[in-house]
Amino acid sequence: MSVKFIGYIGFNNSSEVDQGTRNRALDLDYVRSALRVQEEGGFDRVLIPFGSNTPESQIVAAYGAALTTRLGFLVAHRPGFTQPTLAARQLATLDQLSNGRVAVHIITGGADEEMARDGDVGTTKAERYARSDEYLDVLRQEWQADAPFNHDGRFYRIRKAQSAIKPEHLPVFFGGTSPEAIEVAGRHADVYATWGETLSATRETITRVRASAARYGRSPGFSLSLRPVIAATEEEAWRKAASIVERVREARIRQGLPIRDHAPPNDGSRRLLETASALRQDERLWTGVAQLTGAAGNSTGLVGTPEQVAESMLEYYRLGVDHFLIRGFDPLGDAELYGRELLPIVREKIAAYDALQSVQAS
Repeated sequence: MSVKFIGYIGFNNSSEVDQGTRNRALDLDYVRSALRVQEEGGFDRVLIPFGSNTPESQIVAAYGAALTTRLGFLVAHRPGFTQPTLAARQLATLDQLSNGRVAVHIITGGADEEMARDGDVGTTKAERYARSDEYLDVLRQEWQADAPFNHDGRFYRIRKAQSAIKPEHLPVFFGGTSPEAIEVAGRHADVYATWGETLSATRETITRVRASAARYGRSPGFSLSLRPVIAATEEEAWRKAASIVERVREARIRQGLPIRDHAPPNDGSRRLLETASALRQDERLWTGVAQLTGAAGNSTGLVGTPEQVAESMLEYYRLGVDHFLIRGFDPLGDAELYGRELLPIVREKIAAYDALQSVQAS
């Protein structure tokens, strides 16, 4: 099993430490710098996020693909706002133009307010997962069908669809921990994506997804999202983490945002907030920002020296995690730091572990 590293291009060089929430304004100088730093730093892909008030992810990925030669792109995409046949052709076109460097991260959407901004009003979470399930059925048919096909479903009716452009290999990432999400992931995910929880919680989630996927004869990979905080010594790293927490706290208070008594609308954030009931879990899983923000997205990290954090990442790899989506609170500076100080050590440790496993199995 090999390991893949996914970075992040969040449209500008800011994070929760600046305004309490993520700023989505598009800064072209930052995007170009982030592309260069993460390609040179050895990242395999970068995630381009999706939101109801953000720049459009596929367009940013197309721009990025034109400026890079090796870096891949994980394009966040929300079902329900584009016909699946059209989305399939858009993604296949992007895959062809980038020479096969594209994957898609299907974001079903758990917050009613977020969905309503794009006109999706009145749907339930269960309905949205059912729609994503059907959407992915049609998407894959459009990619794979050699002859025109019809589709009659609950959400989509299609007649004589057939695409002239098909991807070479376009992996589907999918997340969510509710029973509905796990069922859809089992059917469709090439890589199941989850946030940084404890080792025991991660093991439980992997077990659930594998059981779901096994019913369909499938065996997905697993991606874990983390915000590593690294420094030359462990003490310095924990001081750095404490400083980040205080800066996020001050920024949220300044903006009038809540720092406690959160009630997340989705199952994944609720689980992550439970993990954040203690500031530190396992040996170095850090949840300080998750506590303040209500576990809004990728907000937990690993804290320590590069060697210590790499050792903790190896523990997740042993559970079955083969993709790490990592980003920092200083987006550009941390990406450069990870590429120089962290990724080489993780790769070295995982290569040594894989070699030992191979010897033991022979």
